[in-house]
Amino acid sequence: MEASLEYRDDLKYTKEHEWIKLEGDVATVGITDYAQRQLGDVVFIELPEAGAQVEQMKPFGVIEAVKAVSDLFSPITGEVTEVNSALQAESNLINSDPYGEGWIIKIKIKDPKELDGLLSPADYRKLVAASI
Repeated sequence: MEASLEYRDDLKYTKEHEWIKLEGDVATVGITDYAQRQLGDVVFIELPEAGAQVEQMKPFGVIEAVKAVSDLFSPITGEVTEVNSALQAESNLINSDPYGEGWIIKIKIKDPKELDGLLSPADYRKLVAASI
């Protein structure tokens, strides 16, 4: 399974399998290819409203799949600036395109130093390899 997993070298990762992509002071957040495969078909996602405050490594929403229900954890502290509203109608975008159309929220970052505590692509690959 590990060989067919998609990883992106332009992202940082959490141990809970979220990814984060920084663009200026706004970060796009989603779940990894590994996470969506572990969950199975995503059937529902509960997201915060734009303007909500999120804290690093605290839950910001819930993802429900055929196999499991799981909390979504924020990789960074800040304010939600945008929510992927397409997921309300098409939650399976998380399965089909976890790093693209399946993004979940965008966060205006409060403290860029928090990014230093996230996993590099190489470290995330090791984490996943150890759990397969």
